[in-house]
Amino acid sequence: MASKRHELVSLIDQGAIPPNQVPKAVKAAGLCPSPRAWGVFIDRLLLWLGGLALAFAVLFFVAYNWAELGRWPRFGLVQVALVLAVGVAVWGNTHRWVARAALTAASLLVGVLLALLGQVYQSGADPWQLFFVWAVLILPWVFVSRFELLWLAWLALLNTALWLYFRTWGGALDVWFVSSDAIFWWLFVLNTAALVVGEWGVQRRRWRVSRWTLRTLALGSGVPITLLMMTLIVDATAFYMPALGVYPLWLVALYGGYRYGRPDLLLVAGGCVSLICVVTLALARRLLWQGEWQPGSLLMLALAVLVMGAGAVMWLKRLHTEAPS
Repeated sequence: MASKRHELVSLIDQGAIPPNQVPKAVKAAGLCPSPRAWGVFIDRLLLWLGGLALAFAVLFFVAYNWAELGRWPRFGLVQVALVLAVGVAVWGNTHRWVARAALTAASLLVGVLLALLGQVYQSGADPWQLFFVWAVLILPWVFVSRFELLWLAWLALLNTALWLYFRTWGGALDVWFVSSDAIFWWLFVLNTAALVVGEWGVQRRRWRVSRWTLRTLALGSGVPITLLMMTLIVDATAFYMPALGVYPLWLVALYGGYRYGRPDLLLVAGGCVSLICVVTLALARRLLWQGEWQPGSLLMLALAVLVMGAGAVMWLKRLHTEAPS
């Protein structure tokens, strides 16, 4: 079913709506935010800014007054703020958005408390352990809140923990885990699994997951596999060879899923950008690194990028005109 915006754009393109009547048509279709909608937006924006400001204020207050505050006042201040945030979210007749903002602030304060613990007692733990323990401790709140922004923050903590772990140790099992570049495989698997679960929940379980959340997960899936494919072009070793099979499958799945399954032109465009980057690097290696230097090599490379970009834009515009929404 076509969206109101798409139908209105089609009517305007066909000349069915006179130019002087376009503002009235937009207003009648309900595409312009009403004063009440603006009020709700500003109210929620101030709520989130206030919650985040209070959480970071605790962090900055403790850091600025580190020398004046003793060990117990530091912990006491953070713990009191944490208990208050959880109390606002759990007890009382709290509005849903207030509870979500309070749980988000409480999740940030857990990280502050863990960092304070490591700084005061100098436990010698690696940085990745802080982010991993942080993710584990706030998981119940993330699950209870059913708030996708908090889920994304939790997934970001796992990504950071994985990244720091491989930067510190590089792995511990075999050749697929020893190299620090194995982090890209792990990030690709983690974020792709999150994307698949999100799409499954939307399709099968009727989860209310916004498009921007799924697009963020798709970005987290696409960037690592694109970097792996580009690294394979530069360093053709056995470690990166699986990317030759995984990358085309990822492109096909991206195109099939977001062209026919749940149409999303932005994600299809992201696949085009990824493919253009890979092809451009392959041409650059062939023209600039492996072959003899030619004065027109850079010009040929620039023309290739221009042609690929123009072709992708024309193809995406055609898909846009055919899209149902």
